[in-house]
Amino acid sequence: MTIRTTHEAAPHAGERPRVVLGVSGGIAAYKAAELLRRFTESGHDVTVVPTASALEFVGAPTWAALSGKEIATEVFENITEVPHVRIGQQADLVVVAPATANTLARAAHGLADDLLTNVLLTARCPVVFAPAMHTEMWEHPATAENVATLRRRGALVLEPAEGRLTGKDTGKGRLPDPDEIFALCSEVLARWTSTGSTDALADLAGRRVVVSAGGTREYLDPVRFIGNRSSGRQGYALARAAAARGADVVLVAANVSLPDPAGVKVVRVETTAQLRDEVVSAASGADAVVMAAAPADFRPTAVSDAKIKKATDGSAPTIELTQNPDILKEISHHRPHPGSVVVGFAAETGDDTGTVLELAKAKLARKGCDLLVVNDVRGGAVFGSPDNEAVILAADGAAVDVPSGSKNALAHVIWDQVVARLST
Repeated sequence: MTIRTTHEAAPHAGERPRVVLGVSGGIAAYKAAELLRRFTESGHDVTVVPTASALEFVGAPTWAALSGKEIATEVFENITEVPHVRIGQQADLVVVAPATANTLARAAHGLADDLLTNVLLTARCPVVFAPAMHTEMWEHPATAENVATLRRRGALVLEPAEGRLTGKDTGKGRLPDPDEIFALCSEVLARWTSTGSTDALADLAGRRVVVSAGGTREYLDPVRFIGNRSSGRQGYALARAAAARGADVVLVAANVSLPDPAGVKVVRVETTAQLRDEVVSAASGADAVVMAAAPADFRPTAVSDAKIKKATDGSAPTIELTQNPDILKEISHHRPHPGSVVVGFAAETGDDTGTVLELAKAKLARKGCDLLVVNDVRGGAVFGSPDNEAVILAADGAAVDVPSGSKNALAHVIWDQVVARLST
């Protein structure tokens, strides 16, 4: 299993990252073919190592055709090349998807009874497990202990998704979306390339974090609502980045249509009141809360049960508004526990009362959070874009300028600032 040490073979710029895709014997094995395609089409050098039972679901010709390599499953195949040692030694990332309860158990106990388990024992790079199994198997104490063991050793074991399983069963245990597994693995590889040490990869391991995302809606009637332009992209990037760094992540999403990030528990809400309730509930015992959502400041005092009709005389209805609860201020002043870190966001345009940064500094003091991520949104900037730039203000007076780049990159800078402030 992953040993926390410097890996001399970490990929360098310009090299094709070497990925080992381990496939366990579960019905979700067919989804690994899509994950393999994502890796190969993005330029990764992929070696597929299926278990014998995995080949009962998807045959070796499929893996060979998609990877461009012959498939080995046994320790004694091509013995002169010592595959049971070399494959793991030379890897930059090992991802096992799906990872069945049996594979997790064998990995946790250090067994070496097939090629995949030998690869896991020789790998000195990041190892990601994407579990898939029935709910009862995932929740069994034996599986829970095996997962805890693997995580303690430095492996990244994702939380499975919730949804339809085999047959008529539904529940937690579904393989996360292959695109989201790929996105998370890309995050892990990027950090591995830049650091070359697994110590820095899982700096949120054992931490519980809450992230909010999206924009709330306040209904006027069954059809119309007051809302905003937040897409939720930055919050989702924060949740994905935290999961890639080993955190237990709860994402409270307000009206977001993006796919669930792999390994993240997603709670869906619509209104600010619902957002407040779910964030406060999830924040209990959390090490960090990042309020990236854009809650509506106001809501109608009354909601019509029927669609509001146009007046025949051309007049417009009068809508009375009242303030919504200030979630960021509440969380900041009533911390989940001493030493927790609270992060807020400020979308500012500046006005005749102050510049963007002046208004943001006043907001930071008023809210009482530890960090405030400031976006200049003049001209509609940031909303819905894959890129972002920001200034991160700290309560201790520090400020970090983050130049324009991907929202994923900004997410990691934010978590860097959070990690630096977390109590041990």
